[in-house]
Amino acid sequence: MSDTAQRSPAVAGGPPGEPAAQNGAWGRLRKAGMYVLQQREATVFLVVVLLIVYFGFVNNIGRSTFFTKIDLINVSQIAAPIIIIALGEVLLLICGEIDLSAGFTYAFIPFVMHFLIDDYGFPAIPGILVALVCAAAIGWVNGFLTVTIGLPSFVTTLGTGFVLAGLILTLGHGTQAPIPPKAIGIGHWLGTYAWAEITWAVVLTAVFHIVLRRTKWGLHTISVGGNRLGAAEAGVNVSRIRYGNFMLCALLAGFVGIQIAFQTSIIDTFSGGAGYQAMFYAVSAAVIGGTAMLGGSGTMIGAFLGALVLAVLIDGFSVIGVSAYPLQIFFGAAILIAMVLNVTFARLRGQGKVKSG
Repeated sequence: MSDTAQRSPAVAGGPPGEPAAQNGAWGRLRKAGMYVLQQREATVFLVVVLLIVYFGFVNNIGRSTFFTKIDLINVSQIAAPIIIIALGEVLLLICGEIDLSAGFTYAFIPFVMHFLIDDYGFPAIPGILVALVCAAAIGWVNGFLTVTIGLPSFVTTLGTGFVLAGLILTLGHGTQAPIPPKAIGIGHWLGTYAWAEITWAVVLTAVFHIVLRRTKWGLHTISVGGNRLGAAEAGVNVSRIRYGNFMLCALLAGFVGIQIAFQTSIIDTFSGGAGYQAMFYAVSAAVIGGTAMLGGSGTMIGAFLGALVLAVLIDGFSVIGVSAYPLQIFFGAAILIAMVLNVTFARLRGQGKVKSG
């Protein structure tokens, strides 16, 4: 009897050690999977992976082209401007604001650089720095009209965008301008070198991720977007945060404009159209990456991944030879599918159906 009593636990539980090991391994794997799904960036990361698998491995045409050096450079040069502008838009969206003038700032600032260096004799580096200060000043104007005067940021930045478009055409006389000869050497590190832009994008994403998650500025930005009155009562300088984020967004847009000018070796009067498109792509990347349109939450890494989704889509459809006519249909549908997945997982996380352990 005693033997049976002593053996029954071992018989019921199987060989000692094996079930525990299996349960332990499965439990750790399940816990790791749930942890990943808890992250707001998880869904968009999954979308990026699926797109890369499709264009790079599944599609017959893509297999021979997608992972070539030239194509990877192309993807990086599509993604980098979107990423950098998206970082500024994330800060503004978290605040409950938006900057529609970023695309025109992108087009205007290279002309400022050109005038300062070629017409006023500025050395290259001071000329570029002063041009970037002008970009920040545009952001200050947006902040003044929105924060101090009280206009909605949508209206403010739409108006300043059109003003900038007019200045570009008037000051540039509707013609392209050359890159200042004195600045060509510096341009190698900004946009001429094939991997320069994506390198800047990665570094800036890391910096702004730390700013948003590990500094008072980031915490106050989230507080302002989540509850502006409560943040003010808690001692946060709400106006300073909003002004600063408008200026950062404009500064990043101006920086991207200078990068693109060096990359293309020309300062283009009509790049405002491309810049305007880049602005919409940047806002799309931020939202796809998990930034709330109504403020209060956002993620820089999500915006980075959202920009990769757009860049892989743009390049991938081109690689497989999708006609320009239906391209926008596929592009819009892919964005909507990515957003549906993102919102679905966010809802599951909110309901507690996706939780660790």
